[in-house]
Amino acid sequence: MENKVDVEIIKINGNSRDTIIDRVIREYPFTLYLNGQEIITLLCIPENLEELAVGFLISEGFLDSFEEIDKMDLDMEKGLIQIQGDIGEKPLREKLRGKRTITSGCGKGSSFYNVLDSSKSNRIEKIMGLMPGNVIQLMREFNSYSNLFNETGGVHSCALCSTEEVLVHRDDIGRHNALDKILGWGHMNKQNFDDKLVLTTGRISSEMLIKTAKRGVPVVVSRSAPTSLAVDLARELNITLVGFARGNKMNIYTNFPSIDF
Repeated sequence: MENKVDVEIIKINGNSRDTIIDRVIREYPFTLYLNGQEIITLLCIPENLEELAVGFLISEGFLDSFEEIDKMDLDMEKGLIQIQGDIGEKPLREKLRGKRTITSGCGKGSSFYNVLDSSKSNRIEKIMGLMPGNVIQLMREFNSYSNLFNETGGVHSCALCSTEEVLVHRDDIGRHNALDKILGWGHMNKQNFDDKLVLTTGRISSEMLIKTAKRGVPVVVSRSAPTSLAVDLARELNITLVGFARGNKMNIYTNFPSIDF
């Protein structure tokens, strides 16, 4: 399924008026089922959907690991995925059954997010020892990847990186979805997260930070800004939080020893 749609528009440029074909991002309703139970419908772009499902379900506490999944059946035409697994009874999942919260996500996304989820995250003890040049180079590489943004202007991007290279890059209409995709990729490919960086184009809110903290990711970098609660949580969990990483500039908000000068 194409992730873009051509639409006819009228383009105004000063006194000129032209009818042209423009390309917009496809918004795709995607419903997740776990052992026959409908969990949620996400609005996303129709690619890397298995990664999105795995990342979301682990982020939100419905699964503890990818190894709990026995089978995934993706139906693109119906816009759904059926996931089967021997997951047992999880108190958090039972508590959150049917409970959705409006978050600060793009488009007022619905989630099972709870600030108390941060209590499930361990404080980061490892010092990464990054140089500012590492971050600058990774952001340059990251910024070169999103052809979809260049075509439509309608997506956010996230990447999972080592200290030397971008390992995986994903786009989506929502920054939370893009983050869940790269985290889902990490789980499906048996990656360790404790020596990785997450890069994002979007605002770093508390929900975004908690998704990374649950995996033990020590460094989160954005082209954009963090929120106050994200900064507070990053301090509490000893996560290095970097915002406004553009060109040769960046703001380091927390855990300053992780980046050497």
